[in-house]
Amino acid sequence: MKVLVHHDDAERWQKALASRLPEAEILTSAAPTDKRRQADYLAVWKPPESLLREPEALKGIINLGAGVDALLNNPGLPADVPIVKLRDAGMAEPIGDYVRYGLLHFQRDFDRYRRQQRRREWREHAMTDKDDWPVGVLGLGAIGARVATMIAADGFPTHGWSRSPKHIDGVTCHHGDNGLATLLGRVKSLVLLLPDTPATRHIINDETLSRLPEGASLINPGRGSLINEAALLDALGDGETEGRLRGAILDAFPEEPLPEASPLWSHPRIRVTPHMAGPTPLGEALDQVASALRTLEAGESLDTVDPTAGY
Repeated sequence: MKVLVHHDDAERWQKALASRLPEAEILTSAAPTDKRRQADYLAVWKPPESLLREPEALKGIINLGAGVDALLNNPGLPADVPIVKLRDAGMAEPIGDYVRYGLLHFQRDFDRYRRQQRRREWREHAMTDKDDWPVGVLGLGAIGARVATMIAADGFPTHGWSRSPKHIDGVTCHHGDNGLATLLGRVKSLVLLLPDTPATRHIINDETLSRLPEGASLINPGRGSLINEAALLDALGDGETEGRLRGAILDAFPEEPLPEASPLWSHPRIRVTPHMAGPTPLGEALDQVASALRTLEAGESLDTVDPTAGY
């Protein structure tokens, strides 16, 4: 079994994967062309088009992350090759902590105190109890379900939404178009953890933002394509006074790094972070990758990505 690794930290992944798969030959994309052509499997993160076209008898692709949009949108992606993505692999916990920070940022009025500090204004705001701060989580996959459970355990009334029905203890689950409308009308903070698919692109738009209660907030540690930027900026207003939307914490963007000219950088009601909410813990990820490769090599069934669905 020959596995070709492409990643910003490819040598580290190569060494760690070799220790888990001593029976395999683990290469990186820096290997000679003839070696790359012989690869049975690719273990990759945002590979170039040329790399996807090189293997002559590819058996499978492991996506070294939970988001597969960059891979599925790559014109070099071969047809009819099974794709396996990381499913949580330890990312849910740090993403959950990121969301918890975001919720406290708004629920405890840290956004307002920050603006008051700039004005040297000393004024306390009455605290809203957690049980009066309903939270909505869009996307109830492996990560979204775990994050929703963490939020509920913290005492926030938690609503979750997915395309098809789900059941999660402690979470009020909604589904379908009617369920989305119901959830949006009830929550003070909205968390985005959906995949990037044709059905989810710009799911946050003028219409959906208008359904949120006045003064709601948005937290996006998911995919940048979920938000219509113009609609978000319109809902936030000019920043001097609160618009319909109170504020947003954004970790993912359609173009990364976020261009210097983007108005998101300077908007006083937006906090920008550089796609750091859910770093991939190497150990757990490698265990998943090694297990998936052995399963594929054995010809056994495996939960693979559906390219038409986008996840």
